[in-house]
Amino acid sequence: MNRFSLALSRGIARVTEAALGPYQTAVIRIGLSATWLLFLLRELPHRHELYGPDGPWSWNLAEQLIGTNGAFTALMWSDGRVWFELVYAVAILAGALLLLGWRTRTMSVLFMAGVLSLQNRSVFVGDGGDNVLHLMSVYLVFTRCAQVWSLDARRASRARAAHARGERVTDRTGPALWCVLGFVLAAVTLAGRMEGEKLIPALLWTVWVAQALWWLAGRRAKSAEPRIMLDVVANVVHNGALLVIMAEACLIYATAGWYKVQGSRWQDGTAVYYPLHLEYFSPWPALADLLSASGTLVMLVTYGTVLVQVAFPFTLFNRRVKNVLLAVMITEHAVIAVVLGLPFFSLAMIAADAVFLPTAFLRRLGGRAARARDRLLRRHRRTPVTGQHAEEDPEATHVGFGT
Repeated sequence: MNRFSLALSRGIARVTEAALGPYQTAVIRIGLSATWLLFLLRELPHRHELYGPDGPWSWNLAEQLIGTNGAFTALMWSDGRVWFELVYAVAILAGALLLLGWRTRTMSVLFMAGVLSLQNRSVFVGDGGDNVLHLMSVYLVFTRCAQVWSLDARRASRARAAHARGERVTDRTGPALWCVLGFVLAAVTLAGRMEGEKLIPALLWTVWVAQALWWLAGRRAKSAEPRIMLDVVANVVHNGALLVIMAEACLIYATAGWYKVQGSRWQDGTAVYYPLHLEYFSPWPALADLLSASGTLVMLVTYGTVLVQVAFPFTLFNRRVKNVLLAVMITEHAVIAVVLGLPFFSLAMIAADAVFLPTAFLRRLGGRAARARDRLLRRHRRTPVTGQHAEEDPEATHVGFGT
């Protein structure tokens, strides 16, 4: 009984004292925001046909569907072209700023709103990766995903250094952003634009109020206890969301694998052959023909895909086997991106898979990226002057992602 109590107390302390998986959640943040940002930029010339007023899924059809399922989309607040352009621009901006990790809590909410607004406006646009983005964008709001590799982490590090020197640090951007978004949220709510929608309005207000409590606890509280309590709550919510993300990734692979087992083409080992010869999924016909020329290779890839997807959730208790299967799945998604022409589906799945990557590997990867960045910055410090390179500027400042 004593051992059980000791283990339970250690588990509670681990969940409440720190936000687990800082590097994993940072990679998920970067991967999901990069995937969404690249998709929006690629489809920029076609945005009106995909999500806007010129799309085949008309305003009336979307209004009827949303009236039935109560889905959230800001694009249904107005059918004007200017409003659509504004929402699309905000979605791009939120994706870019979330990628950089600037005011991550606020940007994660705007990122989620952008993803849901566009996807729920035209529900038939997507390649499977949109479902992953849809779910993960909601989960990401609950995580503390800017602890490393973000501008927020760099700003927090500088603030701690300033406090250590006895300097006073004043943040004006955060409260100003909170006031602006609070005004917009109140105006939209009072105008009745979110009537009939279910979870998202409550989530938006909860995050807005939580930000106010966090600021008050840090600035106005006479003791450190309120801030400590809020920090514990934030850690518990983060760790719970991280667990949900892991369970969601396992569920995706498990259901995909077990559905494949029931298909006759997967049972006879020929399922991979057919998408390679569909025009929609063949951006490189010569490459597809090369891969499908060997019946043995097709059979091995078909059975291997099912085996890996079904087995992966059961390998989480063995680190070495899990890492091997994880590398296989990431490689498989990279091949799908090239061979089948599904880059955004593959990027979204790789970003979701990142939650299982080892911390040591991610830290080494981050260290190599930092060294490559430093070398690049050192090269750009030299400026051409009359055909020659000037000496390095001693006043040059080092700018990069906080780690």
